[in-house]
Amino acid sequence: MDRRTFLCGLTLGVLAAPLVAEAQQAAKVPRVGVLSPGNAPPDDPFPQREAFEGGLRNLGWTPGTNISIEYRYAKGDRNNLPKLARELVGLPVNVLVARSVLAIRAAQQATGTIPIVMSATQDPIREGFVASLGHPGGNITGLTLRAEDLYGKQLELLKDAVPKLSRVAVLHIASYPRRPEVDRAARALRLEVKEFPVTSAQDIKPAFAAMKLGRMGAVLVPGDPLIFDAHREEIVALAASHALPSIYSFREFSQSGGLMSYAADLRDIHRRSATYVDKILKGTKPADLPVEQPTKFELVINLKTAKALRLTIPQSLLLRADEVIQ
Repeated sequence: MDRRTFLCGLTLGVLAAPLVAEAQQAAKVPRVGVLSPGNAPPDDPFPQREAFEGGLRNLGWTPGTNISIEYRYAKGDRNNLPKLARELVGLPVNVLVARSVLAIRAAQQATGTIPIVMSATQDPIREGFVASLGHPGGNITGLTLRAEDLYGKQLELLKDAVPKLSRVAVLHIASYPRRPEVDRAARALRLEVKEFPVTSAQDIKPAFAAMKLGRMGAVLVPGDPLIFDAHREEIVALAASHALPSIYSFREFSQSGGLMSYAADLRDIHRRSATYVDKILKGTKPADLPVEQPTKFELVINLKTAKALRLTIPQSLLLRADEVIQ
């Protein structure tokens, strides 16, 4: 080997070394996939992305620096979710964060090995995502939106808003079991509760007509992404046309004209989902991470709707509200 060949080889080696080191460092940066049924910012109704990335930063993860995040949005079309889930799995990602029951289901069907973090579901046990809240098993864990006494608390708020209330309708999915906390709260508040089950969106309008015939004084609408959430405007309009004070499990209902909503703070849920990603990336198995229930809730009251119903909301209740829509 002559001197010129040696120096050329030495120069190339020196130049290549930083590139190899940089490539190795990039390869070590974990990749997180986020699957959402909704729209990308700025059309996202909640600052989900902001909350999630803020949670990561608080834990020492900086998107684009020591962690990579791949977002996929279904833009309101549930049929897009399976394809997007498979796309994220194929990258691949180290962790998959799924928002909503449909997104979690798509992620579950796409992979049985990549850890999945739930960030918005009402009942992960009934949906078959986890074996139990304390011991999820499998590759799925995360957060649920429903606390044990959520519906009981909603009944209390309805009673506070309508002091003379005696009969409450519960609009619910026919296949869902009756919630014992509803019965306990009803007895304590001396309320008669009657269920109005539906199996499809076509049952919603007849259910409200039956409530009116049954002389119901108010209606409680649990959260359900397949039927109720997808027909929010119709439900709010039917409650108004039948002059039924209503309480819902998502704030969007109140923002759309529903009387009240009392639900988990979704910003807090998405922020806390970052803690699951952090623990999983640091080696904890999803099966060993208990599913968390919400600890922060939001009460939203629509005063415009109250006036249309000729209701005077007590000042004590207004002071407890996180948001009052004038």
